[in-house]
Amino acid sequence: MATHTEGTCVQNPQADLALLGLMQLVSPALPIGAFAWSQGLESAFELGWVNNEAELGEWLEGVLDDGLSRCELPLLVRLQAAWAEGEAETVNHWNQWLHATRETAELVDEDTRLGAALLTLLKSLNLAPTNDLLPATPGYVTLFAWAAHKRNVPVRQTLLGFAWAWLENQLAVACKALPLGHTAAQRLTERLRPQLVVAVDDALTRTDEELGPILPGLALASALHETQYSRLFRS
Repeated sequence: MATHTEGTCVQNPQADLALLGLMQLVSPALPIGAFAWSQGLESAFELGWVNNEAELGEWLEGVLDDGLSRCELPLLVRLQAAWAEGEAETVNHWNQWLHATRETAELVDEDTRLGAALLTLLKSLNLAPTNDLLPATPGYVTLFAWAAHKRNVPVRQTLLGFAWAWLENQLAVACKALPLGHTAAQRLTERLRPQLVVAVDDALTRTDEELGPILPGLALASALHETQYSRLFRS
């Protein structure tokens, strides 16, 4: 990081490039189609489980606490370390573990399709892992961890970036489907920013035995979304 000595800022180009690489990875402009998925949230609106700003905040806090902090975020820790060590078997293990936690067809489809899209993008940028390291069906989280490793992003920042991208996507869904006004979305961002930090702190301390999402409501919403009559999103 940059330091100050007698009024002069000493730059760290590697840290700057890592930060910019993370910003690129979590940007809504990343062409992988993440905007098309709601992770069951659209169904929660349709079912009347989430009707306003306050209820949306409670829903997102629940998903963050009982989902991301127990599943995707601690998996990123393990996957980024495995990529750094070139441990293909470990990468494959956690990739398959994550697939097994996806409780509906739509959630599986989201993870694999976003993973495939991210892999295509990484190949076009000459940043993809070699075939001998890749699992048979690498998911989005697995490849996000690879990209963060490739960009030399510190693990904690990887988790914060992933959580931030998730929150932005969920609020974008709400702005389109609830609908939620953009000012209300910013209020929720302010409310949930500290919770993102707490979720990352929790994820960094999870043991393997503590992993696994506890989200029956989200799973039910996702399953019901498969037969929802009218919908804007693919999940």
